[in-house]
Amino acid sequence: MPLNEADTRAKLIDPALREAGWPEDWIRREQTPGPFLRFGAEYLRGPGRRTDYLLHIRAQGAMQPIAVIEAKPESSAPDEGLEQAKTDARLHHVPFAFSTNGKQFHECDMRSNAARGPLKLDKFPTWEDLRDRWLERDDETAPLDPLSDDAQPLWTAPREGARYYQRAARRAALEAIARGRNRVLLPLATGAGKTWIAVSILSALAEAGQLRRALFLCDRDELRSQALGALSAHFKSDAAKATTRDPAKNARVIVATYQTLGIDDEDSDPSFLTNNYPENYFSHIIIDECHRSAWGKWSAVLTRNPDAVQIGLTATPRDIDTGDAPDVDLGDAADITANNYDYFGDPVYEYPIAQAMQDGYLAAMEISQSDVWTADTLDRLEGVERERLKGSRVREAGSGAERALEDLREQYSPGALEQDLQLPDRVGTMSADLFDQLLESGDPHQKTLIFCNSIAHANAVVQDINNRYAEWCKREGETPAEPYAFSCTAQGGRELLADLRGSRRRAFIAATVDLITTGVDVPCLQNLVFFRYIKSPILFHQMLGRGTRIDEPSGKRHFTVYDYTDATRLLDAPLKQRAREQPERPPPAETVESFRVENVEVRIEGGERRIGVVNAEGKLEFLTLPEYGERIAAELLAETPQLAEFRDRWLAPEQREALLARLEADGLNVSVYRSVADRLDTDHYDILAALGWGETIRSRIERAERIESREHAAIIRALARQFGAGGTEALETTKLFDVPAVREAGGAGALAGVSIFDLKRDLLATDTEWAA
Repeated sequence: MPLNEADTRAKLIDPALREAGWPEDWIRREQTPGPFLRFGAEYLRGPGRRTDYLLHIRAQGAMQPIAVIEAKPESSAPDEGLEQAKTDARLHHVPFAFSTNGKQFHECDMRSNAARGPLKLDKFPTWEDLRDRWLERDDETAPLDPLSDDAQPLWTAPREGARYYQRAARRAALEAIARGRNRVLLPLATGAGKTWIAVSILSALAEAGQLRRALFLCDRDELRSQALGALSAHFKSDAAKATTRDPAKNARVIVATYQTLGIDDEDSDPSFLTNNYPENYFSHIIIDECHRSAWGKWSAVLTRNPDAVQIGLTATPRDIDTGDAPDVDLGDAADITANNYDYFGDPVYEYPIAQAMQDGYLAAMEISQSDVWTADTLDRLEGVERERLKGSRVREAGSGAERALEDLREQYSPGALEQDLQLPDRVGTMSADLFDQLLESGDPHQKTLIFCNSIAHANAVVQDINNRYAEWCKREGETPAEPYAFSCTAQGGRELLADLRGSRRRAFIAATVDLITTGVDVPCLQNLVFFRYIKSPILFHQMLGRGTRIDEPSGKRHFTVYDYTDATRLLDAPLKQRAREQPERPPPAETVESFRVENVEVRIEGGERRIGVVNAEGKLEFLTLPEYGERIAAELLAETPQLAEFRDRWLAPEQREALLARLEADGLNVSVYRSVADRLDTDHYDILAALGWGETIRSRIERAERIESREHAAIIRALARQFGAGGTEALETTKLFDVPAVREAGGAGALAGVSIFDLKRDLLATDTEWAA
């Protein structure tokens, strides 16, 4: 009887690899978590994608993936798995792909796409053979000497736990740089960890002694804060943000916005850039979200540093296939994308959103299309004729003044609605339908982002939804959240972004126009709503990225797109396919993965993380993250019922240690919770304040920047940065004033009566103090 796949691997392929000289620890297997699929009312993990064999070579003491093998049963044709192997090879960024049935094999050189086979498995290449072939010169790739100085960053190890595609993107960029390429483009899905990849590339270059001075350039303050937090975790005080007050020239890695450098548009004054940073000042430049600005806006920093290695990060895919969708306009966004590809060249690695969802690293997507109001009145693509507006309230978009029917144009395009005309009836009908759908799918307290046509439109939507929410609260006897819905536009509302992101008690619905279309990270978003008409598939996919992140603390595994304007016609074909998957599926076989965090066992069961706790009977039980958090909260409130009392205890090191020891005595470790919740960017104070009193979780960088934005004293700003890098304990070390950045700011003598205790209190501001 022919062997099945498992037996083929164990009895035929494994021995053949050993015979070819492949050490066992150079052969690894990879499996993704698996996509979230709907089973009734729940979303559970489906089967993950498996790479049967990922072969490595060793050089300079480090491992380098070089080939994948797709195994098939003995009865299959040896090339049956070759296409799957080629897909895996692209995703892992390895140069060779193999398919075998245990008797014969086929192979493909991914650089030339040249395939050969069948060959007998006893002729499988040795690791030396593959290494030598990888290092050969060909028509497309410059030679690479693994022992050369240029190649040293390639052999630095990425962090433990990095996802396969993060390792692949990092390796692809470092390999391209080692081969002499100094223009590198990395398109990866929103939520895939582009910033982590960039930080890992810079840290590898620094470890190899090749990083002189780097610039991380982004488009918004929120992005700058996110990047600074990630960079500070590695570079500590050697990473700093540039402001118009401080160019941060002492830092090795500078984080700046286009606006700070004066290059945000063609009419801006770039004197800050030219006065502070001479030509070729930077050895490496990273352009975050490089699809965000037209070439002319930020090219000055690149042209002034022609010798620098320049890396562009983008969430915009190279191609978007919308099929025969009507009324599609790539417009300026396509020009920006084309300019990026012309300048940076072809991507060294790509990881699209559909693949990330399939692998299970991004949330599942549901689509809910609605025809309310539009069904009898508006053709979604042709717009609305004047006569159809008879009987509807119509107002001037700018002034809000009533408009008579005879004063209107014969025809209005879909994009003109709420842009040229205000239609209160349309706003009311669509808002009512959305609010009803929120109630039907759970309750109104779902984190939701609504894309509107104009600021006035956003304000009208917010007012209508708040009125409906107030009526619901009165009817249900609920205490209303304040605020519930809010506008987040160029006119205001940005200060509530942190609450949208972190608070479980307020700021549930944000209406925006352009302010949150890209870049802003709100993992807990459950719903994206399109009240805005869109023609650009590039812009649509950037907006879609706001909802794709998985958020373990809130239990978010999927997000819903509420489509009132046929925006989902712009979906890329692979995403359309995922959205069409059948909602009802048989439950998957439960898989359990286990790992340890600070010697505490953590399991992933069906995609849900559970933390091990010894119960009263002395047996190990596993709690979900929310359950573990509830136990911490109960113990915390029993010890310190009031938030003010808790903060006072936290600020005193001995009392803080006693409080943490009390929790650990009950088997509750705040560090473990923080790690499993993936909030290593926060101080432990934020975790506990959120669990116990519902305070907004703010990153250390957010808290440090609040102090920096209000203080002019260099010493206070330097100390705030220390907190941003290391948290409360970073301000309590006996060597605090020996830190170079603190010493350069004047040291202890420059404090001028400000105590470290008062500074810590100010840094750990409560929600009430933050808003004051």
